[in-house]
Amino acid sequence: MTDQNDILLGDHMQAWSMTVDRFITHAARWSGQHELVSREADGSIVRSTWATSATRARQLSAVLAAAGIRPGERIATMAMNSARHVEAWYGIMGYGAVCHTLNPRLFEDQLVFIINHASDRWLLADPQFAPLIEKLRPRCPTLERIIYLCGPDQLPAGAGVADYESLIDGRPTDVPWGTVDEHAPAALCYTSGTTGNPKGVLYSHRSQVLHAMICAQRDTMGMSVQDSVLAVVPMFHANAWALPFTAAATGAKLVLPGAKLDGASLYELLETEAVTLSAAVPTVWQALLDFLTTNRLPLSTLRRVIIGGSAVTEALIRGFRDGYGVEVLHAWGMTEMSPIGTISGAPPPAVAALGADARVAFNLKQGRAPFGIDMKITDDDEVRLPQDGVAQGHVRVQGPAIIARYFREPGEVLDAEGYFDTGDIATIDPHGYMQITDRAKDVIKSGGEWISSVEIENIAASHPKALMAAVIGVPDPRWRERPLLIVRLRPGQEATAAEFLAWLDGKIAKWWMPDSVLFVDEMPLGATGKLDKKVLRARYAQAATPSE
Repeated sequence: MTDQNDILLGDHMQAWSMTVDRFITHAARWSGQHELVSREADGSIVRSTWATSATRARQLSAVLAAAGIRPGERIATMAMNSARHVEAWYGIMGYGAVCHTLNPRLFEDQLVFIINHASDRWLLADPQFAPLIEKLRPRCPTLERIIYLCGPDQLPAGAGVADYESLIDGRPTDVPWGTVDEHAPAALCYTSGTTGNPKGVLYSHRSQVLHAMICAQRDTMGMSVQDSVLAVVPMFHANAWALPFTAAATGAKLVLPGAKLDGASLYELLETEAVTLSAAVPTVWQALLDFLTTNRLPLSTLRRVIIGGSAVTEALIRGFRDGYGVEVLHAWGMTEMSPIGTISGAPPPAVAALGADARVAFNLKQGRAPFGIDMKITDDDEVRLPQDGVAQGHVRVQGPAIIARYFREPGEVLDAEGYFDTGDIATIDPHGYMQITDRAKDVIKSGGEWISSVEIENIAASHPKALMAAVIGVPDPRWRERPLLIVRLRPGQEATAAEFLAWLDGKIAKWWMPDSVLFVDEMPLGATGKLDKKVLRARYAQAATPSE
């Protein structure tokens, strides 16, 4: 007779460590012939496969091992989306080193701080960034070696540099992968540093495997082996929203656009590579939609686009849905969340039963939390608020791919229940849809009540003459703050403040109505393509006078 204690003691399942190298190993074995397609800096198209890229990634691991790089040490990349960059990810992480993606759009001082804070030993970079790297290098004493992701014929001049192709050529492929613990660090990203110095978010292998599995769910990205995925979101921005991991896990074809992200270049890839799924920030999709509309072009295969980074407008959702039959998946997250937090994927039955027009209101929200994400909204005293779609509170999140502490920073950043404060203000409705109403640092408090700058922006940006819209709070002697609407018009358009105030009338509360409308020639964007409101506040905080 079996002793019951024998059954209860110990884990009876296989020990299968969750390390990110398993993604590309799986892709190479089961979808090895499926393509990775890269657009090079000169515009040419280079084709590889998951099997080939896995082999080359192992060769890079062999280079690191031979050079004495130790597991846990940081190897940086500064590159656009390409198959070589994907290989670098897997070659670095598979070996057990930490892949630190650098955003080349940051200021030089920020990059110097990040490289030194991370103690990066090597840097793998696209040749186009050679002038920037030569400026940074004298100020980064830990940086020992620069490897350019090219062949010898494209190698930039400079001492102590090598080309990637020559470096991996002839290297062995039997270097062991997955030898580190699944809780060991795999990747490092830094926040964009909107206040103070950027902060490092150190991802473990386990967190990234679980995050990719969260993303692959039907209710999230819904990616499968049948997809052709265009990864527009940069690989240096929050792990490219896990696309290089999730595509490998599912065996999907992966299309990598390099630096050419204009409407014409993206359209060419969408059509020639039969793309079915893509992801990028709203400004990219608006530019593509304008290009399609102007040139009266069709979309033959695209079915879903994931849009995150900032709020999506109704005009953008309807433009893709009604004009091209493309579903917009509105997503929200942040670097500290790996980054996906919510997404408006497959709707629950009660929402699915609504008409197409009624569902748009839910698509405008940032979406629902998939399995692996838990969240709550609280008041300033950390008391939970109801999920009634009305109460606004601080968004706090919990999950296996969400930060507990910043890299080389003391102490955890969690509340008493183990949740991370995202810095966003939002509502959650009875169907589980979360809607960001503001950033805590951007919230406008007028007469003791909150005004949603995001909601006003979305409505103003849907005006036919508007290219972009932003709302900031400006000082007011009576109400403390009042909203100022800042608009960048489409090329060739002219408008008055009265036109935009009339457009808002009836769509927002009367007391939310901006006191002023300011027209500008350009909008400041941060390093990740988001609107930089701190610059707007610095420029225009005193510019508000009642509109004529």
